[in-house]
Amino acid sequence: MTAARDRLERYSRVAIWLHWTIALLVILNLAVGILHDSIPMLRAWMGAHKALGMAVLVLSVGRLAWRIAYRPPPLPALMPAWEKGLAHTAHLVLYVMMIGMPLTGWLMVSGSAKRGPFTWFGLFDIPYLPVSTATGHFGHEAHEILGWMMLVLIVAHAAAALRHHLLLRDEILVRMAPVFARKKTAV
Repeated sequence: MTAARDRLERYSRVAIWLHWTIALLVILNLAVGILHDSIPMLRAWMGAHKALGMAVLVLSVGRLAWRIAYRPPPLPALMPAWEKGLAHTAHLVLYVMMIGMPLTGWLMVSGSAKRGPFTWFGLFDIPYLPVSTATGHFGHEAHEILGWMMLVLIVAHAAAALRHHLLLRDEILVRMAPVFARKKTAV
């Protein structure tokens, strides 16, 4: 495999950085969002949860723009058509969720009758959206449902990547691996 071909089959460093940064933030936010009712000490993290959600929104919009401008590497030619279709659909839904989750959270806090501070880690205020309390309730319900759906989708996404790496032994997972985690290939 040539070095040029190797580069073409991998995601760019920017795409890889955005993928893993957003993944880490989303997993952390899901843990806080889902568990804050049953683990009272996590309630203190809700301000950070909101700020991280806004970071996920900005990074996800940036990631979507990057993906449009810099096409991802093609899926392997030998991959069955149904699996390619499922992969493309899952990625589309992930993008919708990565943008939709923070937006529904923003709707929820904007329409809350008990508005507290909404800042990005205390550095600057995030403006509330001009929405009604009813829209805030919709945002709350949608945020909760999307949170559980996102959890299922992330588990399925990770399981699919591990299936490719451990069972099929193809390069799907390696294409998105951080540079330091990749095996060196002979040139």
